[in-house]
Amino acid sequence: MGHENITEFILLGLFSDEDAKAACFVLFVLCYIAILLGNLLVLLTIRGSRLREQPMYFFLSYLSFMDVCFTSTVAPKLITDLLAQQKTISYNGCMAQMFYAHFFGATEIFILVAMAYDRYAAICRPLHYMVIMSRQVCYVLVMASILGAFTHSIMQVLIITELPFCGPNQLDHYFCDVFPLLKLACMDTSLLVIVIITTTGVLSILTFVALVISYIIILSTLRTYSSQGCRRALSTCGSHITVVFMFFLPLIFTYVPMADSVSNDKVFALFYTMIAPMFNPLIYTLRNTDMKNAMRKMWCRDARFEGK
Repeated sequence: MGHENITEFILLGLFSDEDAKAACFVLFVLCYIAILLGNLLVLLTIRGSRLREQPMYFFLSYLSFMDVCFTSTVAPKLITDLLAQQKTISYNGCMAQMFYAHFFGATEIFILVAMAYDRYAAICRPLHYMVIMSRQVCYVLVMASILGAFTHSIMQVLIITELPFCGPNQLDHYFCDVFPLLKLACMDTSLLVIVIITTTGVLSILTFVALVISYIIILSTLRTYSSQGCRRALSTCGSHITVVFMFFLPLIFTYVPMADSVSNDKVFALFYTMIAPMFNPLIYTLRNTDMKNAMRKMWCRDARFEGK
């Protein structure tokens, strides 16, 4: 391609085995449908019931919405590419995909932090809970999450758009992300790799550690509760902790590279782009009595209306 600016990238995808591609096509289509249905079910149940008045569910509805958006920036292209002969993405398309993936992903991280703060307030400061987590505070936390994520994503895109691309345009990934793109730049990017590890990687680790510490504080406070109150609080906290681990651990492994591990990156990325968003609705509904009751009320009521 000489030294012209690259106008498109070729995505190498997950793997080259043709039989595996067909099987994965079916598998990922089913996963994507499950993600859409599961998260939309959670979203509609919360918005259509009294649960939306509670801060925890207010945040959960945003988390489900972000899951749908986040997966939708990656999954449709991943699925169609499994059957495509030539997996290309335009330069602008690539930048847009990277921006949205980071934007929705980072918003999710910040919302998970807001949810941990909400659980801390509910369990450790029950008398002041309604003041600490007023509706205004909830909106401010969501807006702060969106602004923080926007700043993070813009930074990633600005770093990449400044790079010269002149040689090979084969991207060893199934979607556009920072590290695979840095490998293709016609310049020494070792300093930029350090910058991204410090911004994204360290941010992920610090957030994860902060979340784990907050849950340790919450769980130690729970010891003073009655056994029934303790069980109830444990089940909601258990759901949160599960989601946090499922989302953060693969993320940390991706953005804090131990070695030159792009093939592993793809597997880890699959975890937080497809697997975690699929399990989130299950984790939050199966272990949550309020959610199950709200679903039963709402969907059975709709069925009754249709019956009439």
